[in-house]
Formats: sequence, C-alpha cells, structure tokens
Amino acid sequence: MDIVVIVLTVIALLFFFATTVGLLRFPDFYSRMHAAGKGDTLSSLVILLALVLYNFHEINLANLLVAMKILLIAVFIFMASPTATHAIIDAGYESGIKPWAKNPEEESP
Repeated sequence: MDIVVIVLTVIALLFFFATTVGLLRFPDFYSRMHAAGKGDTLSSLVILLALVLYNFHEINLANLLVAMKILLIAVFIFMASPTATHAIIDAGYESGIKPWAKNPEEESP
C-alpha cells in the first residue's frame, strides 16, 4: 500500500511540475489558463486519492470518516476548479484579451 501511495504522490507532483512549466512556457492567457485548470485539477485529485489510500493503513470508523471528508474535498475541487477556470477565461475574453496567433497579421475569430 505504501508503494501505491508513493507512486500516486510522485505522479501528482509531476503533474504539478508540468502545470508550472505550462504556465511559464505557453504563449498567451488562454493556453496558460488551460494548463493551470487541467493540471491543477488532476494533480489535486491524484494527491487526495493518495491521502485516502494512506489513511486506510488501519481501518476503523475514524479513518473511514476522514477518508470520506477527503473524498468530499475531491468532489468539490472536481466541480469548482473547472468552473473557476472557465469564469476567469470568460472574464479575459470579455475584457478583450486576444488569443495568440502564429502570425500577428492573421485575425483571430
């Protein structure tokens, strides 16, 4: 069980690292927000899954309740993070932020 928890934690940290690289390397607001939204949601869910599995070393009522609370946090993140990302991107679009284009002469839709 410890090996699975360690593997899930490392996978989550790799996704957090990839999110950071995406935030630094992508050219515009929209692609950066895409990286932040996807990477943050996925890595948070994987790390919370690792915490739930780590909590089941000893199965009793207290550990079961803690695991249920962690799973409720995961459900909240699964719903709230994409919604917040969409709201931020929509605010950027409404304020007139233009998407990146390979050739600046080309007009974006």
